[in-house]
Amino acid sequence: MAKQDLLDSTEVDQFGRATAALLRHGSQSLPADIKDRLYAARIKALAVKKPEKVAITQFALAGTAGNWSSGSRAFWNSTGWMAPLIVLVMGLVGIAQWQQDSRINDIAELDIALLTDDVPPDAYADNGFLGFLKNGLPADSDKVSLDSPK
Repeated sequence: MAKQDLLDSTEVDQFGRATAALLRHGSQSLPADIKDRLYAARIKALAVKKPEKVAITQFALAGTAGNWSSGSRAFWNSTGWMAPLIVLVMGLVGIAQWQQDSRINDIAELDIALLTDDVPPDAYADNGFLGFLKNGLPADSDKVSLDSPK
């Protein structure tokens, strides 16, 4: 067949419409019994007609078991990324709360130590006293204080 014999889509549509109009006009002049037989034949033909296959595209992801899952879990496919994000945010909030509680407990322990100690709080501001606390008592003074009663 040559390319000149082929019709484009608009010409095919026009031909189909013209043919349908001629058939519709011709069927109006048919006798009633022929119309009934044609109607019954059409119903029978539609009943045995195979359903038309329609291509449907869906996302398919590999599951954890290695099988392919289709769109049956559409809710989890669209919102499944939120669960790890929520767990992460809740974990970060929990860690921040735990650190704040730890900081408050450390400050409370320091306050309790300062308030229950015999040493006045002003002594902690003295550099010599802080050095004394870090180094402890000199070794000679321990012997002197234990051996000789003063």
